[in-house]
Amino acid sequence: MASIHGQVLSDTDSRLVLRSRLGAITLVLLCAVQFLDIADAAIVNVALPSIQHSLGFSQQNLQWVASGYILTYGGFLLLGGRLGDLLGRRRLLLTGLAVFAVSSLAAGLANSAGLLVAARLAQGIGAALMAPAALSALTTSFREGKDRNTALGAWGAISGLAAAAGVFLGGVLSQGPGWRWVFFVNPPICVMVAAGALALLAKDRGVATKGMAFDLPGAVLVTGGMLLLVYSLVRAPVVGWGSLQTVLTLTGSAILLIAFARNELRSRNPLVPFAILRVKGLVAADLTQLIAFSGFFSMFFYATLYMQEILRYSPLKAGAAYLPITAGFAVAGGMASQLVTRIGTRPVVVAGCLIAGAGIYYVSRVPLHGSYVSDLLPGFVVMSLGAGAVFVSVAAAANAGVPSDKAGLAAGLLNSSQQIGSALGLAILSAVAITRTNDLLAAQVPHFMAADAGYHRALLVGSILMAAAAMLALRIGNTRDAAPLVMVNTAPAPGPDAQGPRDGRPPGTAAPVS
Repeated sequence: MASIHGQVLSDTDSRLVLRSRLGAITLVLLCAVQFLDIADAAIVNVALPSIQHSLGFSQQNLQWVASGYILTYGGFLLLGGRLGDLLGRRRLLLTGLAVFAVSSLAAGLANSAGLLVAARLAQGIGAALMAPAALSALTTSFREGKDRNTALGAWGAISGLAAAAGVFLGGVLSQGPGWRWVFFVNPPICVMVAAGALALLAKDRGVATKGMAFDLPGAVLVTGGMLLLVYSLVRAPVVGWGSLQTVLTLTGSAILLIAFARNELRSRNPLVPFAILRVKGLVAADLTQLIAFSGFFSMFFYATLYMQEILRYSPLKAGAAYLPITAGFAVAGGMASQLVTRIGTRPVVVAGCLIAGAGIYYVSRVPLHGSYVSDLLPGFVVMSLGAGAVFVSVAAAANAGVPSDKAGLAAGLLNSSQQIGSALGLAILSAVAITRTNDLLAAQVPHFMAADAGYHRALLVGSILMAAAAMLALRIGNTRDAAPLVMVNTAPAPGPDAQGPRDGRPPGTAAPVS
């Protein structure tokens, strides 16, 4: 027997159980990393007008305050995920936190547009290092089955919760102490998370050995290809889908990613072993999340524009409008975790996508000068209940059966699907909104009415994307071995839960998938 921080563990399986105090604190610590990453992608949106006025951004360059973070976050995620497996997850987590903290401080102190964009690019790299490291640490720290899937459920719920909370916090900070505090809040949180990681997470050396050559060509090709892909999707709504720039960057991205695939097939020590793609349901789960985030992102982006540009909400009021969504995600997390135990991940993901799509569709039908209580709030609540269930269950489905030495890679794939989905959704829905608005302007419709119609058309397409995600979800694995999202700060009780998964499987074996 071994003892860590007062918790007694068996020699056969030293991984954590959620009913222990150490397990609960470790889960909160790792979920804090995901909250920080996702919230930082959303928190600047409400502050953009203040940033533009303060630093003299042009309208065209202002988008890079938000898009620069998404660009490097999405571009470096696969590399960050695999480096965690090779070099050690705790080491990568601490490195990412350090980069994120320093770049956040630089962003808050920036006195020019160029410095702020550069700091946001660096923030994205920090997030790309620490997010997959935290998720892979979560999947390898908790016991396979009940405890691990419950922890993954909490991680999934945090994604949507952080997006809603980020918008609210952006409004509070930008209207209160000022937009710079959108960035200044990050360094103290990073320091606390780093201290917790040093105290709670075991030091791991990774799987790299002196005889294992690092796949440098693969790292360069995949990072370059991902950067070009995200850049193309971010810029397409501005320069046009048929523009030479969009065609060239998308073509360049495809060439680099094809070259990466050929390199991985030939490499003795590939950066991304393609064998992981044979894990049942993993590809379908990642694609489901990618499409779901494309539709989900439309709610926050275009509903915020509608509230601020049409209803004339202040930044604080627009941010506060999303508070019910945070409650909806919390409720959905607990409900979905219990439902997965009984019926499996697949039906929960499918139903969640359809419910979220219905909520977004409801908002797309809001009248020109709608009421928050009767027109926006019902759609917000329905969407949050559906999307919260999706993010809880799809995280469990995407990690079921993944071996521990590939956990970082699986985490990188899952997080990449979020970022590419957000960029893809913004690109597609911006094109839809701009086209609809320009058509109406050509017909002599007043500008505010044309803009409103564009927002609503984008939301309608967002609801359709959620329905498409539901169709993809029919292909994911149906993992059932999860538990209710309930944690009690007591030592693990003797019995089946203290010995291993309750279905009688030995520790370390994969959860049953149908």
